[in-house]
Amino acid sequence: MRCAAHILNLIVKDGLEMISGGIERIRDNVVYWTASAARIENFEEAARQLRISSSKKLCLDCKTRWNSTFLMLQTAAIYKDVFPRVKVREKHYTSLPSDDDWVVCNAICEKLKLFYQVTEMFSGTRYPTSNEFFAKVCDIKVSLAQWMKISNCLIRVIAEKMMAKYQKYWEDCNVILGIAAVLDPRYKMKLIEYYFPIIYGDESFMKIEAIRQNCYSLLHDYQYRSSLGENRVDSQCMASHSEHVSGSHDKNEVETDPLADFDKFVVSNSMDVTSKTELDFYFEENVLPRVPTFDILGWWKTHGVKYPTLQKMAKDILVVPVSSVASESAFSTCARIISPHRCKLHANTLEALMSTSSTSEGMSCNTLFDEEDDVDCVTE
Repeated sequence: MRCAAHILNLIVKDGLEMISGGIERIRDNVVYWTASAARIENFEEAARQLRISSSKKLCLDCKTRWNSTFLMLQTAAIYKDVFPRVKVREKHYTSLPSDDDWVVCNAICEKLKLFYQVTEMFSGTRYPTSNEFFAKVCDIKVSLAQWMKISNCLIRVIAEKMMAKYQKYWEDCNVILGIAAVLDPRYKMKLIEYYFPIIYGDESFMKIEAIRQNCYSLLHDYQYRSSLGENRVDSQCMASHSEHVSGSHDKNEVETDPLADFDKFVVSNSMDVTSKTELDFYFEENVLPRVPTFDILGWWKTHGVKYPTLQKMAKDILVVPVSSVASESAFSTCARIISPHRCKLHANTLEALMSTSSTSEGMSCNTLFDEEDDVDCVTE
């Protein structure tokens, strides 16, 4: 799987490019009023005079991290009435965002709240199990489809660009994420059956059956591997037993097992497709209530006797990491170099600073996102 946080970054960046001019104007204003302690004090004084009660402070963003741009726009929008006020007092302050910039800023911030929440979950240092991601990916698809139907032309165009990037990277990722959701006893097939009609419409039945058949195919594959392992152990035991028996019997004497055909009969019946599988019994049980404290790994640990093969599947699938952000940040020195007032350093300057750093570990800074390449890296 590709890194979900990186793909989400690419999706949102495609949309934000449509309003890059307005974002740049707001960014320039934030840069100006956070450049010195005196300017920060003057700005906060003007905010108090206008009785703006927010305790949030203006913050600069990092252009390669869209979520930091979202936070910058969200905070700046709170103080949009302060900027014209401080312009009267500061003669060197000449640029000011237009009313249209603020309208677009408020609209885009409202739409990007879901993406910000999903990014926080994807980028967490303590990874949640992979069953949590299917619903989030579906929520994003549903949200983008709703944006494409609204009357605001700009938002609609932004949504269309974001949807095109979504289709490129996530259209075919539903299989593994869907199976992970199925292995959550709170969801099973119900979550698939809820989202797919909303997303795919008339094609939903075929998509749902594809997920179901993949679950059965994976179960059969695990059972086959398990039987191979058991047969290997049985063969080794039989070989050891034969060597022991051959010492006490004539080598020319051939022993036959009269119930060998019976064993073949039992195996052939156990492979009968009409018999119920673990997955059938698992689906027949009602889904569990959704509670925040539910421990899915603990649940599968205690149900291994009832569903031994499904437990093996859950062990392998639920631990699939969907994001590499946390592991990358552990080896990145960017955070030690890029302070809030140095985040606009040129890439060459940043590389030079990192190359001359005395830090021996984490020397390779993550590069910027490439617009079309899947995931190079991300600047932390």
